[in-house]
Amino acid sequence: MRDSYGREITYLRVSVTELCNLRCRYCMPAEGICKREHEEMLSEEEIVLAIETAASLGITKLRITGGEPLVKKNIVSICEKAAKVPGIRELCLTTNGTLLPQLAGPLKKAGVDRLNISLDTLDREKYRYITRLGELDQAIAGIEAALSVGFERIKLNAVLIGGFNDDEIPRLAELTRTWPVDLRFIEMMPMYDGGDFSAGSFIPCDTVLQKLPGLVEEPRDGGVARLYRLPGAQGRIGLISPLSSHFCGECNRIRLTADGKLKPCLHGREEFSVKGLDAEGMREQFVKAILSKPAWHGELSYTQRSRSGRNMNRIGG
Repeated sequence: MRDSYGREITYLRVSVTELCNLRCRYCMPAEGICKREHEEMLSEEEIVLAIETAASLGITKLRITGGEPLVKKNIVSICEKAAKVPGIRELCLTTNGTLLPQLAGPLKKAGVDRLNISLDTLDREKYRYITRLGELDQAIAGIEAALSVGFERIKLNAVLIGGFNDDEIPRLAELTRTWPVDLRFIEMMPMYDGGDFSAGSFIPCDTVLQKLPGLVEEPRDGGVARLYRLPGAQGRIGLISPLSSHFCGECNRIRLTADGKLKPCLHGREEFSVKGLDAEGMREQFVKAILSKPAWHGELSYTQRSRSGRNMNRIGG
C-alpha cells in the first residue's frame, strides 16, 4: 500500500515489550520503567493478527523490537508464528545481544532471518557506563553465538555519540574485518533527555568519513544507510543520518508499539490503536496510519527534540 506521498509501505517494526535488561542512557531512565498491567499490552494473538493484517496490505519485511525483545518469555513463539505469516519475506530482530548465548539457536530455528545487535563501544568501562547494567563480554558472546548458529548478514548498530565513542570509530569499523558483519553508525536522536548528553554529543555521521578516509563507497541495498567498505573487509560500514540528512522521502515503514499503537512516524505524536480490535478493525487502523504518514519528521537537533511523545524503549528501537 502507498501512503499519500506515493511511498510504498512494506516494512513493519513491532515492539513486543517496553522492558529491557539494560538501561542505555539515550533510551531509558536509570530506574527503568513502571511495568504496565498485562491487559494494557498486546497479547501474542493480537501481535500475530496485526502482522497478518499488515501483510495483507503489502508489508513484506518485519522487525521485532523492544525494549529488549529477548526478555519476553514467549519471544520464540512470537517469532515462529510471525515467520509463517503469508507475505512476510524477511523476519528480523533487534537486540542488545546479551541473551543471545541462550536464544540464538532457538530464534534461528523459529525462522528469524537476520539480527541487528547494539554495540556502542568496545571499552568495558564505557559499556558499563552507557548501558548502566551491562557487561561488554555478554554482548560479544551474543554476537559470537549468533554467528556460530549460522546467522548471516548480522548488523551491529553503534549510536554515534560525540565525546563518548567517536574516538572508537576506527576500532569499531575493524569489526567488519574480524567478523562477516556490517557495522552501522547511527546518529543519536534527541528522544530522551536524562541530562547525560550535551549539544556536542550530537555529531553527524560524516564524522565517520573523516575518521576513515580509506572507505570505499558501495551501492545502496534498498535500506536507509549509505554504505561503504574498508578495503579487504568482510562486511560493510553503514551510515544512518536521521538528523544531518534525513531520509523521510524514502521511508517505507510504520511502527506498532507494545501497547498496541500504530505510529506512522517515529517522531510524530499521532497514533492509532489496534488493541482489542478484530481483523477488519485492525485493517482500518493500518490504512489510516499509512495514509497519515507525514512528508518528514521536522527538524531534529539538541535543541529541537523529537515530537514522538515517547522514549525510544516505548516505541521500539
